[in-house]
Amino acid sequence: MRKLLACLLLTSIFLGCSSEDTPPEPVNLAPIRVLVFTKTTGYYHPSIAVGVEAIRQLGRENNFRVDTTKMASRFQLDTLRKYKAVVFLSTTGDVLNPAQQTAFEQYIRLGNGFVGVHAATDCEYDWPWYNGLVGAYFSNHPNIQSATVQVTNRTHSSTSFLPPRWTRTDEWYNFRNMVPDLQVLATLDESTYSGGSHAPNPHPIAWYHTYDGGRAFYTAGGHTDDSFREPLFLRHLLGGIAYAVGQ
Repeated sequence: MRKLLACLLLTSIFLGCSSEDTPPEPVNLAPIRVLVFTKTTGYYHPSIAVGVEAIRQLGRENNFRVDTTKMASRFQLDTLRKYKAVVFLSTTGDVLNPAQQTAFEQYIRLGNGFVGVHAATDCEYDWPWYNGLVGAYFSNHPNIQSATVQVTNRTHSSTSFLPPRWTRTDEWYNFRNMVPDLQVLATLDESTYSGGSHAPNPHPIAWYHTYDGGRAFYTAGGHTDDSFREPLFLRHLLGGIAYAVGQ
């Protein structure tokens, strides 16, 4: 019953608030715990620190616990079982050893969730299971610039409140090894910026899907510090977390 009420509350909040000027009511996700993982062995995004604090603030405002770590040693099944979702916040490179990868696979198969933010696609290139989970791998990107995001799914908790065309500034990734069964939430209008490489095909920029018994959400936003100060981007991220934890 508590889960059902939380789900109905979340739906009503996101469907009922369409303006950035109208702050959403808090979403009660208690007693859920989320782990934010920030290990990098490649490029380190300075925005990670700002993103960690932003997710902690989302936790305080919406009554869920946020733990953070750079330590891959936390990826043991007994430890991961404490969390309903793990957030890979701009992780880069090879961040988990084979035993840790196996533990994470087992964790997802138990019905838990994954949230990938920005450079989570620039991670674990030699682990095919992870490619399937995150949905794609990073290919390249142009310079930071303004672009228009086209919201293609306005019923999901991470996008229902967004305008159909959402213009914002970020580092816009091009992707490779896209997984075919992704549920695309938003695409980039490549005519509104320079450096997109997906045309004439759509350019997905946020998506979700069920995978190997669990749930996965990915958003390519979050390169800049300012991303984690944008009310709409934070609501987008909160909606992705809510999906990943099963609410």
